[in-house]
Amino acid sequence: MIIDTHAHYDDEQFDPDRNELLKSMEAGGIGLIVDAGSTVASWGKIVKLTEEYPFMYGAIGVHPDEVGSLDDEQFARMPDLLDLDKIIAVGEIGLDYYWDKEKHDIQKKWFIRQLELAREKNMPVIIHSREAAADTFEIMKEHAAGMKAVIHCYSYSAEMAREYVKMGYYIGVGGVVTFKNAKKLKQVVEEIPLETIVLETDCPYLAPVPYRGKRNCSLYLPYVAEQIAEIKGTTVENVIQQTEKNSRELYCL
Repeated sequence: MIIDTHAHYDDEQFDPDRNELLKSMEAGGIGLIVDAGSTVASWGKIVKLTEEYPFMYGAIGVHPDEVGSLDDEQFARMPDLLDLDKIIAVGEIGLDYYWDKEKHDIQKKWFIRQLELAREKNMPVIIHSREAAADTFEIMKEHAAGMKAVIHCYSYSAEMAREYVKMGYYIGVGGVVTFKNAKKLKQVVEEIPLETIVLETDCPYLAPVPYRGKRNCSLYLPYVAEQIAEIKGTTVENVIQQTEKNSRELYCL
């Protein structure tokens, strides 16, 4: 089965047809979906989705672009939410210097605090990192050694990917790998073992070719698996089988 390790079905873009779409997943070969938190407001929606759909799991965290709304009172809610049966990771958390919505010291503070909470709970982490390669790597090395993690929507060099793999982390690969101009990500996929790759959508964003520019969903993941298979010189079935195994190990499923 295909596992989507990172989606946002709590997003308002799915409001018109969320139930209909999610009910079509099994027929489309999608076995499990992990809905990742991005804002404090997303937490309740994610918990509800995990309660409503047997194949949906959740992660609770605050995206670096949104940490300005996080405070000690909100943060204090996280431990209880992380104790829920179908909440299986802390995320998405990290650093984003591309949009630069929040000061770097604030981003780092909440990134580290959420990592520390994940360590306390012995839970994996979903890492968002954009235009912040060096700082993310240093923080992960210092605060996440020995933890399970996925570097979501990976956008850096093959060399850094190999370093993350050495640290025991997984690399999240989604629709971008199907883009013609994604030479760097294709090189990453070529150079790291298939045993370290997990499939993800980041839906509703980053739909693969031939749906690029449209609303993404988990049903499009076969296009990502096909591209990885082509790069790796293996079968689509092998990619799906191995990434399922990787995803289960990452999230302890």
